[in-house]
Amino acid sequence: MARIAGVNIPTAKRVVIALQYIHGIGPKFAQDICDRASIPAERRVHELTDAEVLQIRETIDREYMVEGDLRRQNSMNVKRLMDLGCYRGLRHRRGLPVHGQRTHTNARTRKGPAKAIAGKKK
Repeated sequence: MARIAGVNIPTAKRVVIALQYIHGIGPKFAQDICDRASIPAERRVHELTDAEVLQIRETIDREYMVEGDLRRQNSMNVKRLMDLGCYRGLRHRRGLPVHGQRTHTNARTRKGPAKAIAGKKK
């Protein structure tokens, strides 16, 4: 099992698909990494040589922000908004939708399960 950026990537899958198991690498970045390392698209992870794995690892370290650093940056961005007290920060703090969605109905993912209100029946 190949370990890249602190993540065990599956060995039976194609390299382009397996790289997407790393947080911060999607289809486009995975394809770019394979192109830079000159790895064919149909190659499987277990077929890679140690040199190719090392080349992929160095490319990711040099070019992309992934896993822990990316998660830390995202959480710092949210924390900054909350500290500023701007509208988006207040929505994060209260656990409500941030991007203008309605909350009268729906928004259950952010708000959690519905709470019963006593005496609501008519």
